[in-house]
Amino acid sequence: MKINYDLKMQDIIKSNNDYVPTLLLHSCCAPCSSACLKKLCDYFKVTIIYYNPNIEPYDEYLKRKEEQKRFIKEYKTKYPVEFLDCDYDHDVFVDLSKGLEQEPERGKRCLKCYRARMEYTAVKAKELGFNYFSTTLTLSPLKDSQVLNLIGESLEKKYNIKFLYSDFKKRNGNLDSIYLSKLYNLYRQDYCGCNYSKIKNIED
Repeated sequence: MKINYDLKMQDIIKSNNDYVPTLLLHSCCAPCSSACLKKLCDYFKVTIIYYNPNIEPYDEYLKRKEEQKRFIKEYKTKYPVEFLDCDYDHDVFVDLSKGLEQEPERGKRCLKCYRARMEYTAVKAKELGFNYFSTTLTLSPLKDSQVLNLIGESLEKKYNIKFLYSDFKKRNGNLDSIYLSKLYNLYRQDYCGCNYSKIKNIED
């Protein structure tokens, strides 16, 4: 039976009452973060962490990062959104992909990639004293929110740092992302990030 992780997120928000906790939110790109921030910024003091060693080539990585920074600067929120930049670390993705080069999209390679980015976020959240960590990845209709939340739950237990459950595609999340992307003229990439996803997109 599938769990409604959007409802779980709403329950967490309600349980905080008037307290405004801090949230370290992993973001893959500005368009995905847009709809997530719309849902979160009245209830959390959000810091976007940009850790995406999967994105290639490097020029593409930089382009997405600069768009993320621009959106945060231009998007008005109740509580200011901070930005935490990280090293490119592409070797991390190369290493985790070894032996999995022929895996299909959403296969074992992708699962390891999700976990690597989310684990880095959890470790940083714990290290920097955040109340919660989470990821924008659940916004994508091409990613399984059930799987992503189970990864987050396991990392919560491993590092003793609260995970904010989510399914950001719920309640018109993807439509909000499209609308905000147009409103802010955001660059919307046509592949997830790595060359494997780029090739798959070309083949499709």
